[in-house]
Amino acid sequence: MHRHGAHLLDATSARFALWAPDARSVSLQLDQQPAIALQAEGDGWFSGIAPAQAGSRYRYRIDDELEVADPASRYQPEGVHGPSQVVDLARYPWLHPWQGRPWHEAVIQELHVGLADGYAGVAGQLPRLAELGITAIELMPLGQFPGERNWGYDGVLPFAPQHSYGSPQQLCALIDQAHGLGLMVMVDVVYNHFGPDGNFLHEYASPFFRQDRQTPWGAAIDFRRPEVREYFIQNALMWLCDYRVDGLRLDAVHAIDQPDFLVELATRVRAAVGAPTAIAGQARSHAATLANNSVEAGLPRDEPGRHVWLVLENEHNQASLLEQGFDAQWNDDGHNALHVLLTGETEGYYQDYQDRPIDKLARCLSEGFVFQGQPNRHGTPRGEPSAHLQPSKFVLFLQNHDQIGNRALGERLTRLCSPQALRAATGLLLLSPMIPLLFMGDDDGSCKPFLFFTDFHDELADAVREGRRGEFAHFAAFADPDQREQIPDPNAADTFEASRPKRQEVLAGWHGLYQQLLELRRLHVSPHLPGSQALGAEVLGDKALSARWRLGNGQQLRIDLNLGATPQPVELPPATQRLFDSSDNAHPDSTLAAHSCVVSLLAPALEPT
Repeated sequence: MHRHGAHLLDATSARFALWAPDARSVSLQLDQQPAIALQAEGDGWFSGIAPAQAGSRYRYRIDDELEVADPASRYQPEGVHGPSQVVDLARYPWLHPWQGRPWHEAVIQELHVGLADGYAGVAGQLPRLAELGITAIELMPLGQFPGERNWGYDGVLPFAPQHSYGSPQQLCALIDQAHGLGLMVMVDVVYNHFGPDGNFLHEYASPFFRQDRQTPWGAAIDFRRPEVREYFIQNALMWLCDYRVDGLRLDAVHAIDQPDFLVELATRVRAAVGAPTAIAGQARSHAATLANNSVEAGLPRDEPGRHVWLVLENEHNQASLLEQGFDAQWNDDGHNALHVLLTGETEGYYQDYQDRPIDKLARCLSEGFVFQGQPNRHGTPRGEPSAHLQPSKFVLFLQNHDQIGNRALGERLTRLCSPQALRAATGLLLLSPMIPLLFMGDDDGSCKPFLFFTDFHDELADAVREGRRGEFAHFAAFADPDQREQIPDPNAADTFEASRPKRQEVLAGWHGLYQQLLELRRLHVSPHLPGSQALGAEVLGDKALSARWRLGNGQQLRIDLNLGATPQPVELPPATQRLFDSSDNAHPDSTLAAHSCVVSLLAPALEPT
C-alpha cells in the first residue's frame, strides 16, 4: 500500500503519492519548476520521485485543470487554499526520552490551542498544569481548517497541523516540553467527515465517499475501501510516531459505519508503538500480521513499550470496542445525568435524563453506561451492556468543548448552578475511579463562556450563522426570532475573543480545590485503579446517592453525594476514614449536608474464615 503524501527519501528528493481514482492524469507542481507528470500505477494511484527538500512547496494538478493541495499535506503555511509544504520531522532534536504513563494515571485537561495563543502559549501553561496534578493535555483537533480560528472539527487536511498555531517544529517543541514535565499529550482526531471549505476529494477521488449513506455532514466516508482506511490509519500513526503524541481521542465514531475499521486502527497503532495495553479478540489475533504490513508499507515503527491512549466518543455506547484495543470512551451519560441534577435543564438531549436523573447517575457509577440497549427519547435502542468493564474504561466530565460550546450562549456551570453544588460534583469527578476530564478554565472556576466560533466568509459564513441560530429555535429561550438574533455570530472575531478564559473572572478558591482533590487522587485512587470494580450505588433521595467501589488493593472507596438543597439522612463513615468533605459546616455522621460530597476510604473487608 502506498504512503499518502510527500515523503523525503534523502536531503534532495522525495516520493509523492496521490490516490485520485477519478483523474486521467496528475502532475506535480513543485515551487516554480516545470510540472512533473506522476506515473499512473493502477487502482487510482499516481506517484513519482522528484527533486525536493524540507520546506519545498508544491501542489497537484488534476487533468490539467484543477490545482489542489495534497490531501495528506504535512503543512499548509498559507492555509487550506495555499500550497503544501514538505516537512522533515525525522531530524527534530528531541530532548526528552519518553515512554508515557499508564492509563490509570490519566487526569486530562482538554484545551483549544488557538485560545491559548498557539503552541507557544500552551507551552507556557504546562508547568502550572503539571503542578496542579494534571497528567495529560488533550488538544482539540489540529488538522488544517479554513481561516485563522475554528474549533477544529471543520478541518479538511488532517495531516497538516493548523498553520495559525505555529509550525510543525513548534508543535514538536510543545510535546517535548510536556514530556519533560511528565505530561502526556493527546490529540483529538476527526475521521468521520471533512469540513465544507477546502476539501476537493469529491472532484478527483469520489470513491472516498459513499452516496448511499448520509451523515449530518454529507456523504459518509467509505471505510470499506482499503485506500481510505489506510489514509486515516497513516494519519493516526503520523501523530503517534512522527510527533510522539501519546494518545488520540477519536471524534464521533458513531458516524463511522465500519466498526472493524476502528479495530484495525487500534491494532495497527498498538503494533507500531509496541504498546503494553492488552489487545483482545480480533485485535490481538491480527496484531503481528498488521505490524509486519506496516513495516512493509514503510510506515513508522516506534520503540517498544510505549504507553499510548486511544479514547472514543461514541453515541452508540459500543462497550465491545472497549475490549478491542481502546482504553476508554467519553461517558456522555454520566455528564448528562449530572447536568440535569445540577441545572434542572431538560431540553434537547437532556430529555433522555429528565426522569429520575439520580437513578441514571447511580447506574452510571455502578455500571458505566446508562443506556445499555434501552430506547432513547426517539424510541431507538442505544448501547451495549457495560457493567463488566472496569470503571477506568469511562471518561467522566462535568464540562467539555461540546457541552459548553453547543449551548447558544456558551455558559459554563459556574453560571448555571450554585458553587456549593458544583464543588460537590467536582469532588465526585476528581475522586471517582472513572478517568476525569477537565476543560480549560475549569480548574480556576472560570466564568467566561466558550462559544462556537469559525472563520468562514461570504455565503458559507451566512449559512453557518443562520444554521447555528436555527438549531435553537425549539428551545423556549430562543423561540422568538429576535431572541435568536442575540446568539453570537460564529464568524465574528469578538466571538472568538470572548471565549478566552481569563484568570480574573473566576470563582475564589477554585484552583486550590482542584489541587487538593488531585493530590488526594494521586495518593489514594490512581495507584489502585487496576483491578478495581464497582460495588453498586444506592439512591438516597431525588438528588442524593451513595456509591462504592473495590480498589485494586482491596480497599473500598465510598462517595456520598447530595446535589439537593436539603440535607439527606444517611449513616456516613466515621470522620477518620474520610478523604474529603465538600461541605462548609460541620454536620452529624447521620446526615449528608445539602450540596455536599463526602469521599471515604475504607479498610479492606475481612474475608470470612
